[in-house]
Amino acid sequence: MVSVYVAGPQGFTEPGRRWHDEVLLPALRAAGLDPLDPWAHPEDPIGTALAITDPVERHRALRVANAAVGGRNADLIEAAVGVLAMLDGTDVDSGTAAEIGYAAARGLPVVGLRTDVRPGGDNEAAAVNLQVQWFVERHGGRVVSRLDDAVQLLASLVRGQ
Repeated sequence: MVSVYVAGPQGFTEPGRRWHDEVLLPALRAAGLDPLDPWAHPEDPIGTALAITDPVERHRALRVANAAVGGRNADLIEAAVGVLAMLDGTDVDSGTAAEIGYAAARGLPVVGLRTDVRPGGDNEAAAVNLQVQWFVERHGGRVVSRLDDAVQLLASLVRGQ
């Protein structure tokens, strides 16, 4: 199977996490893609750090946890051959935007999925922030509005079809 990184803020909410786990990841697997999931972090370093009651120690632990999570996500992107990025919201999540930029700089194809019906671009020719869209499109990706279309396009891009 071909490994693809899944970028997006879905893990911050329970409904988002359920959709991520029960709809998005299975759709990628059904297409023969191996999703590299930044939300599947068995150690949960941030949650562990947040449980610390002493504010000085919690701050120190959060700095370490933040570096661990950021580094792990970069490693996952480096192990991927493509990226599926969730672009819903009034503005693209800043972490997702950073991951899109990093992936594009590495030459990876990125497909953006925006199911949000609200306008999100800088003008009528941009589905999202024009710079984010440019990085999505840089290596053949597009911003699409249906999960099936996103998975199909990503699969064709990473398999060179």
